[in-house]
Amino acid sequence: MDVAPGLAGEEDLCGPYLEKLPVTGAAVSLFGGATAETLVCATDALAARLDELQFSLGEGPRWRAVRSRLPVLVPDAQGVPHPEWPMFHQAINGTEAAALFVFPLTIGAADLGVVELYHSVPGTLSRSHQATAATLAGQTSWHLLRQILTISSPDTDPALDPALMPRREIHQATGMVLAQSGTTATDALLLLRAHAFAHDLTLRETAQAVLDGRLSFSPGGGRSPESRSLK
Repeated sequence: MDVAPGLAGEEDLCGPYLEKLPVTGAAVSLFGGATAETLVCATDALAARLDELQFSLGEGPRWRAVRSRLPVLVPDAQGVPHPEWPMFHQAINGTEAAALFVFPLTIGAADLGVVELYHSVPGTLSRSHQATAATLAGQTSWHLLRQILTISSPDTDPALDPALMPRREIHQATGMVLAQSGTTATDALLLLRAHAFAHDLTLRETAQAVLDGRLSFSPGGGRSPESRSLK
């Protein structure tokens, strides 16, 4: 697993999870588009190991979180093996990972990565702590998105530069995303860029999908079935 240039040293992204939640360790992993799977930060060796194991084995709660775009809570990770991740269960047997909590990093229809948390004591997160984790995950998502788009700047990727494509098309799509998401015009454009990045599309292709009704950024709307096959 790689460390993306410009994203290394983002330890502060993991710290708040330990400060505000009853967990022992945390890791943030980024993926999507042209960026290779990237461990952005980990609070300790076991947090990094749990992330690496799931990446290497291709199974574990993080993959369910990615597919469902919903949090996955495993209050007894050392108990009965889960049918979806038998090899991962065997690999973590005997470690301090007694409970696992994974929260997807998403913005609108864009999938950016996951936050992986573990606790040395079995048990689940309260609803209040789940809400806190979801809020932190949202903040992490926006931070990473801005970092990604700074690294993949229009100076080096013309496909992401609104000035190099029909302005009316981009403005119309941005306006539609603004209305759907209830955000600002600046963040609406960020959402378009995030989806383009995560799905290895050009900004123009993503904007056209919004205009055609194949892609929606409405709360809970996510990707329409048609938008999943944009490429």
